[in-house]
Amino acid sequence: MSLHGKRKEIYKYEAPWTVYAMNWSVRPDKRFRLALGSFVEEYNNKVQLVGLDEESSEFICRNTFDHPYPTTKLMWIPDTKGVYPDLLATSGDYLRVWRVGETETRLECLLNNNKNSDFCAPLTSFDWNEVDPYLLGTSSIDTTCTIWGLETGQVLGRVNLVSGHVKTQLIAHDKEVYDIAFSRAGGGRDMFASVGADGSVRMFDLRHLEHSTIIYEDPQHHPLLRLCWNKQDPNYLATMAMDGMEVVILDVRVPCTPVARLNNHRACVNGIAWAPHSSCHICTAGNHGGEKEIWEGWRKSVLLAP
Repeated sequence: MSLHGKRKEIYKYEAPWTVYAMNWSVRPDKRFRLALGSFVEEYNNKVQLVGLDEESSEFICRNTFDHPYPTTKLMWIPDTKGVYPDLLATSGDYLRVWRVGETETRLECLLNNNKNSDFCAPLTSFDWNEVDPYLLGTSSIDTTCTIWGLETGQVLGRVNLVSGHVKTQLIAHDKEVYDIAFSRAGGGRDMFASVGADGSVRMFDLRHLEHSTIIYEDPQHHPLLRLCWNKQDPNYLATMAMDGMEVVILDVRVPCTPVARLNNHRACVNGIAWAPHSSCHICTAGNHGGEKEIWEGWRKSVLLAP
């Protein structure tokens, strides 16, 4: 960070509630901006938009808006050039797309593919396609994944209205689907993977949805909670099981055979993230006293603990 005066090493912000979901904005004209989702065990929850005040070197809340139920995930539009509308998506009971303005945030569209029922299957996660920001994918407890297409409608005043429609919905797993992520392979638009309560990692191609590939199945059929693609080499992805103390590294060219098991944690793993600049570094987080590990070449290189 290049800030006026002496540079701080740690920037801290305390939300007024337990934070469950968080995502960085990547727009070049909105530096150091975060979206935070609350975890309150009731219907009324909140989303805060937090930005860094570079004069005071403090994070401040720019905007707060209401959200039904806690957000299971939230993401800013993957717009690294600042050419798309400033949008934020959230998942919970439905997928919602919000337009962020200077003074307020308004709901742009609510995406619901079950309009014939008063009930909905909660969404566990979603992903926003980096190559084609008009594509989003959601995962649900009803065993399905849904691919959504966003549309920019006619101009109303000076603002383009954004709406969405179902491009395809498929039964992805035998049980609940817990996560979905687009791959950068094959152009980065059409391939995605999902994990679920049946303990499997499955890979799909939007151009050939009549087939899917089982990349991995947990030996004890434990539910798999999260998956994360390597950001530099799309052949590799990582996943973790419910209450598991290891992260499994997979190579899609060698299905069902892990290339590595990262198992130095002393409690269950609850987060994984590949480095954006390297194909050989991955960070994993666990429940044991805020334990975090950085692995180099998938061998542990340093242990970070408070």
